[in-house]
Amino acid sequence: MGDIVAVIPAYNASLTISAVVRKARAHLSRVYVVDDGSTDDTADRARRAGAQVLTHSRNRGKGAALRTAFAELARTGVDAVVTLDADGQHDPDDIPRLVESFRASGADLIIGSRWQAFSEMSRPRRFGNRFSSSALAFFTGLHVPDSQSGFRLYSTPFLQSARLKGEAYELEMEAILVASSSGRKVQTIPISLLVPDGRALSHFRPVRDTYRICACVVGFSLRRLLGKAP
Repeated sequence: MGDIVAVIPAYNASLTISAVVRKARAHLSRVYVVDDGSTDDTADRARRAGAQVLTHSRNRGKGAALRTAFAELARTGVDAVVTLDADGQHDPDDIPRLVESFRASGADLIIGSRWQAFSEMSRPRRFGNRFSSSALAFFTGLHVPDSQSGFRLYSTPFLQSARLKGEAYELEMEAILVASSSGRKVQTIPISLLVPDGRALSHFRPVRDTYRICACVVGFSLRRLLGKAP
């Protein structure tokens, strides 16, 4: 599918990483796993499944893992990067739909929306997602039904210009804010889920991480009001 690669941030994902990598490789020629300081054999399993592995010596957070991959790939001449989670929640068979949407629309950020599966998620995760999306709409006017989805496609020109700073899950909200404020095209498409609620394997903390995501929205909006946002 051309110059598009997959990136999978992973932390202690040894139970699921092999299957995610293999399924992603069925659609894209290169898959990168960022082992974010795992204490298990995530990195080894990812390599055996065919991924190229980037490593952090300690756990730094999902945002930091994504930034490591983005910095590495920005120099390689790829057209875009597809990101998906390591816990087996996302269906790699949806990758072609993201790619087709990118080829057809030229959007710089395409978000795979899980909104049809919200009713199957745990109450804290459902509340966190809806609350952060509501905060985004209230402060910016942007209506993104699943602002926390990690199944996305980022264009390389956007990644090269965005200078994202988030260390944890708030980076994905930051990307939406930066893309919109800089005039980049943001698009949402529906995706299916293999595991509607991945809380058993996910490292997302509904209260703490939702707070960080909402703080990202408020802080960005205030900086923009003061003329200091990118």
